[in-house]
Amino acid sequence: MKAMKVDCTNLLTNLMKTTIRILLSFVMVTYLQSCKRDSKVDVEEEEMISISTTKTTSSNDNLNISILLDLSDRISPDKYPSPAMEFFMRDIGYLESVARSLELHLLNKRVRQIDDKIKVFIDPEPSDRSLNRKINELQVHFANHNVTKETILNLPKNYDSISKLIYESAIKDDNYIGSDIWGFFKNKVDDYCIDEGYRNIVVILTDGYMYHKDAKMRENNRTSYLLSRDLNTNVLNKANWQKRMDVKDFGFIVANKDLSNLEVLVLGINPAKGNPYEEDVIRAYWSKWFDEMKVKSYEIKQADLPTHMDKIIRDFILKE
Repeated sequence: MKAMKVDCTNLLTNLMKTTIRILLSFVMVTYLQSCKRDSKVDVEEEEMISISTTKTTSSNDNLNISILLDLSDRISPDKYPSPAMEFFMRDIGYLESVARSLELHLLNKRVRQIDDKIKVFIDPEPSDRSLNRKINELQVHFANHNVTKETILNLPKNYDSISKLIYESAIKDDNYIGSDIWGFFKNKVDDYCIDEGYRNIVVILTDGYMYHKDAKMRENNRTSYLLSRDLNTNVLNKANWQKRMDVKDFGFIVANKDLSNLEVLVLGINPAKGNPYEEDVIRAYWSKWFDEMKVKSYEIKQADLPTHMDKIIRDFILKE
């Protein structure tokens, strides 16, 4: 009888152990399945960083955006005051719009697809080392291994704050030597602004005139520069300017033979007063130059308030 009682006790103990093992196994399986579901949700959230409901048609493109700043005297509030908004403030607004366009592009890409770049150039480079360090901060490469939502959302803020420092420093220095846009396209644009596997975009902030003291060349009626007085000298200030420009072959010297993998957006055209055809001639100079260099696509826009230019910039970069 005592032996039977011991056997029953052992049986009950073994039964309880088995029941506990089964319960533990069930709990473990349930927990693992829950972790798997949570992991899947986390991956899905990581895959799409987007906080925007707007989808862009170019979300799968890798963008390589370069911004070339013309810090010539065109930005001087004293020399060229503008009651509506100073021209250097317009530039800062354009820079922020470019950064916001890239932000929107990035927020609508999956993490594993992100490989996008943005950078700013000033040619010639400023002699101020601290200013150069600030410019370097505007060079950002977003890649799938380092991108976060925070770094994306900080991009427009950084471009706004740092660009203010750049322009304020240039105005305070008050030593405007011009911008070597022509030399940049001849010597640097291939190496600095064009990468395989990207949509390569150069945004140029300029008034449309081109001049640098160390880059003044002439080949017949072609030049590496353009000033307002040149249009008067070349008699391109009358209604027949287009015919005269074609016959005399006025224009920029071709700086590059093949830019078919480059798109260019020129912002800030600001013709001098007194010649009603000035803006048309400026546009013709730039268009002829881009066509002869086989630029893939381009747009040339006049100086306007950043709020008006924002959609133009966004449409060009995102191809909406």
